Amino acid sequence: MGRLLYINGAPGVGKLTIARQMAKRLNARVLDNHAIYNVGFALADFRSPAFYDAVRAVRTTAYEQILRLPDNEIVILTAADFDDSRWGRENWQAVVRLAEERRWPLYSIVLRCDPAEHRRRIIDKDREGRGKLRDADAVATMTMRPLARADGSRCTELDVTMMAAEDAALRLVEWVSNPA
Repeated sequence: MGRLLYINGAPGVGKLTIARQMAKRLNARVLDNHAIYNVGFALADFRSPAFYDAVRAVRTTAYEQILRLPDNEIVILTAADFDDSRWGRENWQAVVRLAEERRWPLYSIVLRCDPAEHRRRIIDKDREGRGKLRDADAVATMTMRPLARADGSRCTELDVTMMAAEDAALRLVEWVSNPA
């Protein structure tokens, strides 16, 4: 049976790096939030109606492709969806609907990081030129905001402050493979 894994966290905590490590171990596909957002960033002013329209259109197309995948696929989505914004809640609801339409279990993973380590990670050179936020001052605000997430046995939160991406991925693969 297929599964949908939703890795949510503030920009810079390591979502994509961890998702890629997990994908290797689970033979999964990764759909990074930037694969969806970069069209909006390239063609519209950030947070303008045109930006949101572009992102919705790409998200819809991507999710339609996921609906066509074989039943045994595992798809990992990365996101930076905050529960205190209408946009974040809209994206979370789209993920929930996708899992329901696919009839796949949805595993909700929230990644957290100590603000000092988060500031160090967000300015990393590897983020440069990839449309990724690199503003260390934004960390203070982001760490205070609630992230969209599910409740229940298919939801976990992981503090990745002192963890290498590979270690975080191993722990999450174990959790996904052996839910309590």
